[in-house]
Amino acid sequence: MLLIQKFDRNIDFWINEYDRIGGLTMEYILKMEGISKSFPGVKALDKVNLFVRPGSVHSLMGENGAGKSTLMKCLFGIYFEDEGEIFLEGKKVKFSSSRQALTSGVAMVQQELNQAVKRNVMDNVWLGRYPKIGPMVDHKKMYQDTLEIFKTLEITVDPKETMSNLSVSQRQMVEIAKAVSYDAKVIAFDEPTSSLTDKEIEHLFSIIDKLKKKGCGIIYISHKMDEILRISDDVTIMRDGKWISTTPAKDLTINSIIKQMVGRSLDNRFPDKTNKPEGKILEVKNFSALYKNHIEEVSFDLKKGEILGLAGLVGAGRTEVLEMIFGITSKKSGDLILNGKKIDNKNSRQAIKNGFALLTEERRATGIFGVLNILENATLSNLKSYQNKVYLKHDPMKEDTKWVIDSMRVKTPGQHTKIGSLSGGNQQKVIIGRWLLTKPEVLLLDEPTRGIDVGAKYEIYQLMINLASTGKSIIMASSEMPELLGICDRILVMSNGRVAGIVDAKTTTQEELMSLSAKYM
Repeated sequence: MLLIQKFDRNIDFWINEYDRIGGLTMEYILKMEGISKSFPGVKALDKVNLFVRPGSVHSLMGENGAGKSTLMKCLFGIYFEDEGEIFLEGKKVKFSSSRQALTSGVAMVQQELNQAVKRNVMDNVWLGRYPKIGPMVDHKKMYQDTLEIFKTLEITVDPKETMSNLSVSQRQMVEIAKAVSYDAKVIAFDEPTSSLTDKEIEHLFSIIDKLKKKGCGIIYISHKMDEILRISDDVTIMRDGKWISTTPAKDLTINSIIKQMVGRSLDNRFPDKTNKPEGKILEVKNFSALYKNHIEEVSFDLKKGEILGLAGLVGAGRTEVLEMIFGITSKKSGDLILNGKKIDNKNSRQAIKNGFALLTEERRATGIFGVLNILENATLSNLKSYQNKVYLKHDPMKEDTKWVIDSMRVKTPGQHTKIGSLSGGNQQKVIIGRWLLTKPEVLLLDEPTRGIDVGAKYEIYQLMINLASTGKSIIMASSEMPELLGICDRILVMSNGRVAGIVDAKTTTQEELMSLSAKYM
């Protein structure tokens, strides 16, 4: 027995040696071994492993709350792991900040972009490490270096343009260029295609392919199964903070991924429709935008108990239409008729009073208040109902927050947990619950499932159908055509600020939606 144990130890020694010198066994540019991380009331990571090969795309999948973002924050120096080790190119590392991670060759392109939007593009790329001539910033070199990186990545953005003037997709490309400028050995992409058109997605994939050829290790986080199977070499699946499996992508199917992610098979992506639209509740007549927004003569109606989809390419005007209805984007002309009565939502306060609710596309920027807890976020839009002369009645607030957590199935240790520490899907559920407390007649949902896993998506779809079944009316803008076809009753297609057509979701096709999307281009 002792001889066998000694032999086993010798084998382990030689395997490790081969690993070290790049011998017969697989080399990894990044190894995260036994990573654990706890927060008050919850264990976010429990001995998770992630091994990334150079020149490969390693996808990281799991439901919202599975621990993907926490694992990446441990890698990027935002969180300190409680236990476990991280090795970069065979050397043990422990980053104390994201800056240290970047300078060491680990970069991350986050879903929620954190940029200096009032500064220009090249400032954002080189912030904190400007090229200098003596004590002065060398603007000429900074401009040329930015152009060179953009040329390599085929990014057509003016380095001197102000960030706030760029689209979300262009800002994302700038963030990718910034990661490349650090000569990163490992780049993590968190939901990189959530705001991109099909053409922009192809461009992103070509960039990733170039990075692979340079030997870069790519960590790719996405909930889009078709993308994962197309672009990945390896796939690691997490569930409830634990490592479940690591498998070559070629050996996986959508069904096998879903089963491992949620712990059960999910036979249907969309719930059965039980809502029955009837009668007209809302009319939008000849909406045109006042300022630079290009909305022109948009007209449509919404039925009681209907889920109406808004389709169209990025920049088609879907978000602008929702914001005009809600009164936060000014209109030049047009009428809004609710239940046969003409109304005018001049601002969001009036819109709420008139029975409207708006779930914004940029959840972290305009949806949640990250420094506040769940109770404060859940009750924020309904504060007037809790007022008692000079103070707020806390018991009703706690009661309503409990309803939000229970009915929305929010995974959280408690009401006083900071909402910023929740997963994206759970944040979205809190926001939906917040709006339902205002008892709206019409819900305006802008990309309600953006960055949300397949299990949480199903729950939100079911919630929408349940709301529509009780007589609530929903307008949902989405860039995912299967989602629109699976959940909506009718689909309004926008093209370059105009209505290109309204189709029945039961009889239309993705091809027809794409054709209408390009009608006025």
